[in-house]
Amino acid sequence: MNLPIKRALISLSDKTGLIEFAQNLHDLGVELLSTGGTSKAIADAGIPVIDVADITKFPEMMDGRVKTLHPAVHGGLLALRDNDDHVKAQQEHNIPNIDLLVVNLYPFEETVTKGGDYEDCVENIDIGGPAMIRAASKNHGFVTTIVETADYQTVLDEMAANNGATTLATRKKLAAKAYARTAAYDAAISNWFAEQLNTPTPDYRAFGGNLKQTLRYGENPHQTAAFYVNGDNRKGVATATQLQGKELSFNNINDTDAAFELVAEFNPSQTKAVAIIKHANPCGVATGDDLVATYKAALKCDPVSAFGGIVAMNDTITADLATEIVKVFTEVIIAPAATDEAKTIIAAKKNLRLLVTGGLPDAKSEGLNIRSVAGGLLVQSRDNGCVDDLDLKTVTKRSPTEQEMADMKLAFKICKHVKSNAIIYVKDGATVGIGAGQMSRIDSTRVAAQKAEDAAQTAGETTSLVKGSVVASDAFFPFADGLIAAAAAGATAIIQPGGSMRDDEVIKAADEAGLAMVFTGMRHFKH
Repeated sequence: MNLPIKRALISLSDKTGLIEFAQNLHDLGVELLSTGGTSKAIADAGIPVIDVADITKFPEMMDGRVKTLHPAVHGGLLALRDNDDHVKAQQEHNIPNIDLLVVNLYPFEETVTKGGDYEDCVENIDIGGPAMIRAASKNHGFVTTIVETADYQTVLDEMAANNGATTLATRKKLAAKAYARTAAYDAAISNWFAEQLNTPTPDYRAFGGNLKQTLRYGENPHQTAAFYVNGDNRKGVATATQLQGKELSFNNINDTDAAFELVAEFNPSQTKAVAIIKHANPCGVATGDDLVATYKAALKCDPVSAFGGIVAMNDTITADLATEIVKVFTEVIIAPAATDEAKTIIAAKKNLRLLVTGGLPDAKSEGLNIRSVAGGLLVQSRDNGCVDDLDLKTVTKRSPTEQEMADMKLAFKICKHVKSNAIIYVKDGATVGIGAGQMSRIDSTRVAAQKAEDAAQTAGETTSLVKGSVVASDAFFPFADGLIAAAAAGATAIIQPGGSMRDDEVIKAADEAGLAMVFTGMRHFKH
């Protein structure tokens, strides 16, 4: 049933576009009801408006907490126009129909993101708004619900085309959006409470987000996909500005996030860092004083895999760095910033995506990782452990040199971002071999060593890049064979969590090979 919209209730926190929309509704003959600041803004614009208090016969009270929670409002939203009992009740209690509800909610998510204190956040939990939205959306057979300004024109166009009415199809679509909005809002509130109460595993978990981008497809063309953001203020791909290039794909977003999270491990005021990512795994990582040299060192680790990869850095892209990056086919570049000269150089590659974030995420910040499984969700806290904060224990007769220790810390930081089983060879501040995602640790050790030999050949060198390197393992060596293979490849020192039943056997093998070995006590599985 398409009945003309004769009366609208407007109650907005964000008043963007309000006056133009209200004027258009008035011009279409719609009577406007409103509340508080919204009512004042409409009236100040010279547009006729009726305050909700004149309908409810109750003034706003308790600092505006109670104004729309009244039968005169909810009856007007919920009444079935074709139900004689409902119509009779409306007549008996003088409850007018409300045909259009326009509400956006108190800015709870924004208050949290801006670091509001506990009282401010609680005060920005909307009660009347969600109640009205749910009521109007339930009665979508007769009532149109708008929860974001982007739908103002859609409704106006429909009214113009349908003698002042909206179609049922549009009302259903808007109702679905409205329920999703209140669900995301309640999810944000409940998760905030869980954080405030230090409750890592609440009895109920809800997650919500709003659509940032519809993607052409998912990991494969037969899969549908979209990108949603949840209001988290961590700098990264979700908050970045794309300056140029093709639209990001599902895989681009996933890989770019992995790349930027890795370089965020390093403070740019202390060391520059570059990570090259392919299929969510690093194929080259380096640190140093100069970004150009650092990029070249990262690229040297596996220049073949770097083709079509993602490049991330923890500092501003300069013209010299941009010149080097564009020599290799690259899908995405992400950095905190880029100079104008760098932007011009990158612009010559029209399909190359360039993202700037304005900063780095805090690698030690808390948060949640979520993964779907059949019938449920796996939820865990972020892996924000850092080797710099650990009490490292040398377990071999030989202690590592200062350079070995620096390289081992770098390798162990990288381990956190490599799919298990992960083995990382590092020499002089750069990866020289990476073994990722193998079913056994010794296979990862061998793969990483082979990749290093391949890279050496590509670079025209006769000696494997692993010679004189250190090696990191994301978890303990269950047997000595992996350590022995690393030593045979040329590694001189090893960093690993320890904790195996055969630690003594592994330590003995390290001593026999003349290796230095350090235990961290912390594992970094990434499945």
